[in-house]
Amino acid sequence: MSGRACQTHWVHRGLPIIRAMNTRRQCLAALLGGALPGLGLPALAQTPPSSGPVLDETWTDAERQRDVPVRLRWPDAARFAGPWPVVIFSHGLGGTREGGSVWGEAWAAAGFVVVHLQHPGSDLAAVRSVTNTFTDQRTLRSLAGPQQLLARLRDVGFALDEIGRRHAAGQGQWGQVRPTQAGMAGHSFGAHTTMGMAGQRYPAFEGITEPRLAAFIAFSPTVPVMGDAQRSFDRLNRPLLSITGTRDDDVVGVGATPERRMAVFAALPTGNKAHLVLQDADHMTFAGQTGRAAEIVPREAITRDLQAAHHGRVAAISADWWRATLQDDAAAWARLAQPAGLAPGDVWQRK
Repeated sequence: MSGRACQTHWVHRGLPIIRAMNTRRQCLAALLGGALPGLGLPALAQTPPSSGPVLDETWTDAERQRDVPVRLRWPDAARFAGPWPVVIFSHGLGGTREGGSVWGEAWAAAGFVVVHLQHPGSDLAAVRSVTNTFTDQRTLRSLAGPQQLLARLRDVGFALDEIGRRHAAGQGQWGQVRPTQAGMAGHSFGAHTTMGMAGQRYPAFEGITEPRLAAFIAFSPTVPVMGDAQRSFDRLNRPLLSITGTRDDDVVGVGATPERRMAVFAALPTGNKAHLVLQDADHMTFAGQTGRAAEIVPREAITRDLQAAHHGRVAAISADWWRATLQDDAAAWARLAQPAGLAPGDVWQRK
């Protein structure tokens, strides 16, 4: 099934929701098949959620009196022996724990436990409390300041604590999880969160060090508005993949042009760094969602036409990135030397 055919199925109006979801899985499976042979996708979440591989929970950080909604995706225990590595995903401004669902499905299908975090204060509920449109850039920026970034960073630290606690207690499937050497990924504001957990420096704040995280993927990152980018990134010495597109424009009015997003790779220190630029992919391509969730800001027709193919390409490369960096999989490293299926105009770089 071609990427264009998949896209027609995914966004065609009037499809019943169950049919649309099944088609999306078939499309992603077809697109992943060449790069990740033999990988099936996890089944749809069952009702109630606790009986299936996708679980929605709320974790409470007692120290901060803060509830953190999470979505958990588990690998197929019959196909993947533990201990399973963990990947944490952080959504963009105005997102929810449904953010990154396309990526999460692919990563769970590749044998990883995926924890999608929802960040109160910069999530959809927070946006709805101040504006009814994602084109109100000034209001959106009020939810993306240093205070919310710090809260997000602390959410990730808390999630790692909770994973470790559940593992130590042998709580259900958590006993089969590897609580350290985890991966961290995020989109947009979630990319800022990811870079912060990787060790980015900030004006008047030297950043944090989180040794439990071993590798990172930043979807739609950008170089800092203030200060020297190389100085800001000089502590990012662990594997990091930055992903952006030629139409990955600014959505909240902070000057995050495609060129500034592409400039992240050049500013990173050398050593297990990689960079993927997709021709004609836009900001919402990398949110890892489809349907209305991917249409909250204006988009060009070409990005919709290419979205399914872009999603398949990113899902395959990112799953290989986790296999290589978190499991030292030799076959994945070999595929990452020159990923298959790149289109004219796409860019892949490593250093």
